[in-house]
Amino acid sequence: MIRMRLATLALVLLSSAARADAPRVARVMAAMPGVAAETATTVKFDVNGVSVILRRNPANEVVVANLYLLGGARQLTPANAGIEAMILAASERGTKRFPGAAVRQLTARLGSTIGIEASDDWSAIGLRAIRATFDSTWAILADRVAAPTLDPIEVGLVREQLLSVARERSTSPDDAASQLADSLLYVNHPYAVAPTGTPESISSLTIAQLRQYHAQQFVTSRMLLVVVGNVDRDQVERLVRGTIANLPRGTYRWTPSPPVTTTGRALAVDNRPLPTNYLLGYVPGPAATNPDYAALRVATAILSGRLFTEVRSRRNLSYAVEAPFIERANAVGGLYVTTVDPNQVLRIMREQLTILQTESVEATGLKRLEQQFITEYYLKNETNADQANVLARAELYEGDYRNADKFMAGLRQVTPEDVRRVARTYLKDFRFAYVGDASKLDRSLLAQF
Repeated sequence: MIRMRLATLALVLLSSAARADAPRVARVMAAMPGVAAETATTVKFDVNGVSVILRRNPANEVVVANLYLLGGARQLTPANAGIEAMILAASERGTKRFPGAAVRQLTARLGSTIGIEASDDWSAIGLRAIRATFDSTWAILADRVAAPTLDPIEVGLVREQLLSVARERSTSPDDAASQLADSLLYVNHPYAVAPTGTPESISSLTIAQLRQYHAQQFVTSRMLLVVVGNVDRDQVERLVRGTIANLPRGTYRWTPSPPVTTTGRALAVDNRPLPTNYLLGYVPGPAATNPDYAALRVATAILSGRLFTEVRSRRNLSYAVEAPFIERANAVGGLYVTTVDPNQVLRIMREQLTILQTESVEATGLKRLEQQFITEYYLKNETNADQANVLARAELYEGDYRNADKFMAGLRQVTPEDVRRVARTYLKDFRFAYVGDASKLDRSLLAQF
């Protein structure tokens, strides 16, 4: 599974480079949800079960449309894992209106891009075009969703590509650590099923299964469409009504994924003769609707900054070290490092985590961090595509796309005591995955987390 990481932030004043970005940040903020109502408007509406969020942004000519097929891993079983990814990938190789290579050729001719993603909570297909080519690019995307040809020869080529990626994941130590950590955290949880599939599931999927799944699961009640760009509601409604809205409605109803119920420490070791060792530990966090969500986000950012300083900058023990925060309906916190000396790093991690859990963060330093966090957040959500994802996450994880407006307010309400409290409450009983030389790991150190 793919781990989503936030930027590492340290308790420092904004750098001169960040201050130089101030005009850019102002422009980005003006394009974000709720920041400049006079220049951008956001509305939500329904077209035959397709839930649509449209953010009309006249600031540029780029239009992004992300179509989310909701459910993700919860729609799958270990036997058919990867089936949605295969259908969406194969749709690039022919549809009813655009057979064979016509999909790729026309998309390239328009200068547009269409990408796909399979994740724990949804599969997505999204386009990036300019205003003048939006209608034509939408026609291609919509036909890929509604009427993929699923030709056996073309599906066979896609299968080999997906198999290559799946097999490569097991050979990469970083990916192996991620998969192992996921398996420890998501015991008896829907996320235990890999939405991108396994070599076994991908190999076993048949054309008949793909077509049956498409007929049963590509329904409008599973669809959330988020459009960001200089287009109006009438245009979007017309395009949706004439294409994907004609698919069966179905009976799907989105609900946030269940919380993780796994408790207690755990360790899984993949012993490999590697010069660098990979360690990743996860802990379940609060729901996105809980005020602790923002506080844990801040706490992990503070811890990431301190670990970067102590582990990388001062001692040069790692190229990559952080306390990741994974943004889902129920947050996940963690500890991650790649290092030649895991024991020394673990002692430093334990020391810094203890400080965070027992001592108050200096209030003015916290405010500086929060401001830098907000700056980084807006710079990372500069594009229309990023803004579409922000709106989708707010709608699905918090129940209302308008909650995207409350990001800054939530961060600014976090106090030093909140940081200490959530560090004590959530950053404990880690479930660790270790990929590397087992003889270099003192397992008793992990029992301290």
